Amino acid sequence: MQRRRPARVAAADRKADPMLVYVLRRILYTVPIALGVSLVCFALIHLAPGDPLSAIIPEGASPETVAQVRAAYGFDRPLPVQYLKWLQHVVMGDFGNSIMTQRPVMAEVLPALANTLMLAAAAVLFGFAAGCLLGVVSGYLAGKPTDKAVTAVSITGVSIPHYWLGMVLMVIFAVELNLLPATGMGEGGSGAFGFGWDSLQYLILPALTLSVIPAGIIARSVRGTIAEVRKQDFMQTLHAKGLPGRRIFVHVVKNALPAVLAVMGLQLAQLLGGSILVETVFSWPGTGFLLNNAIFTRDLPVLQGTILVLAMFFVLINLAVDVVQTAVDPRIKRA
Repeated sequence: MQRRRPARVAAADRKADPMLVYVLRRILYTVPIALGVSLVCFALIHLAPGDPLSAIIPEGASPETVAQVRAAYGFDRPLPVQYLKWLQHVVMGDFGNSIMTQRPVMAEVLPALANTLMLAAAAVLFGFAAGCLLGVVSGYLAGKPTDKAVTAVSITGVSIPHYWLGMVLMVIFAVELNLLPATGMGEGGSGAFGFGWDSLQYLILPALTLSVIPAGIIARSVRGTIAEVRKQDFMQTLHAKGLPGRRIFVHVVKNALPAVLAVMGLQLAQLLGGSILVETVFSWPGTGFLLNNAIFTRDLPVLQGTILVLAMFFVLINLAVDVVQTAVDPRIKRA
């Protein structure tokens, strides 16, 4: 005869997976964050000095014409009403039309976002690989001349301005050595960009420029985390058990990974939103280049749409990092 399981055990089996509960809770937390981001984005744009419609209203226009234009774009309503109306359209995927081109904002933002993601992916490949390699070497050789050299290189990389480094690399590799193109994405633009050398050569200089600061930050973070983990008591136990160096290295990386993932996630989000100057220097048609043009032309809908999309990517990347951290470090589930 089969024994009945105690009710307490059965209830425990029906309990939701802690990992799933944590992920759902983190997703729920993103809702007020997203609303706050949208409010800040809307408020900062409208608090900026000047009238965004001045670029399309002809000089000497009659007050009736000005009133009609402002009513057409909804700028004649109170700011709270404008925000709620704008948020209603944004939730449905409608960011309005560009003031300058009269095209839908998303038709301007999505191709630029794809180009920025491409540039960020290349910068991640360069920066994260170099930063992790330098950080691991420096962490294992803490206090030695190699560690000091890596520290100097990391601090130098973090301190160099993006735009200055971009111009220096452009002068060296495009002007003096004539090895790589200076600007743009090729003759066909983003529509004809592929994975052959004819296209990828345009990606190398901006990606290298954008990867220097993340590489320096990640190198310093990995170095500090690795050095701290190697000082903990369990490392002596692993050595006492006679584990080979490869197995010990795996334990060190596993314990250092959650903190390193957090830094990498923040740096990836920074790459998406902090490439304005780099894209402007290299005329790379990404979101930074689009933002720069929208700022100078006072194209308010494009500014709002681009900033909100980048901010939401920042929120989603942090959510993804939290989930990955939880997967590699079960202690976070109990937090």
